[in-house]
Amino acid sequence: MADFHEIRFPTDIARGARGGPERLTQIVTLASGREVRNSRWAHSRRRYDAGVGIRTLDALSAVVAFFEERRGRLYGFRWRDRLDGKSCPPSQAPAATDQQIGTGNGVTGGFQLCKHYGTGIATYRREITKPAPGEVLIAVDGVGADPAHWACDATSGRVTFAPGHVPGPGAVVSAGFLFDVPVRFDIDAIEVDLSAFEAGEIPRIPIVEIIP
Repeated sequence: MADFHEIRFPTDIARGARGGPERLTQIVTLASGREVRNSRWAHSRRRYDAGVGIRTLDALSAVVAFFEERRGRLYGFRWRDRLDGKSCPPSQAPAATDQQIGTGNGVTGGFQLCKHYGTGIATYRREITKPAPGEVLIAVDGVGADPAHWACDATSGRVTFAPGHVPGPGAVVSAGFLFDVPVRFDIDAIEVDLSAFEAGEIPRIPIVEIIP
């Protein structure tokens, strides 16, 4: 993305932020009292409030500088979500078999990183487009693949196998990784009352996920 900066929001501040996924569901109540529900979005969208993580004037100054460099809502950036920033549960270390990202056919050499949510008939597949550089593991049929045989684009999450190492027909391709969420500020102005801030009132700094 030309309007995206490959830089991460200060992790020490993001660690104290608040937020998570949201969806848009339209609900129509019929005359009978029954409901008709329709999902308006195919994918969830995450929202965060970075202001909750700001506890000192130095931290506030750092966020203002980051905001200015992004020109407000103009440029996107990376955000590390402590709850959902791995291919595995937060307490575990990623393994190459965490997430199935595709099945080989002997021809296709490119696979998109993704993460699956749930285990039932309504499992949600989320594309991962901002993996942490150097933090991706790949396996083919459960066996770790030599990093010399594949590459992962940290700006798109696309995994590409080198010629001669393309997964064969029916081979399960899986991955383990750390990742960031592509986001932008959802405001063009930060207003801070310093007297209130020092008294414990924190500014609201909304951040919203950018859907590819």
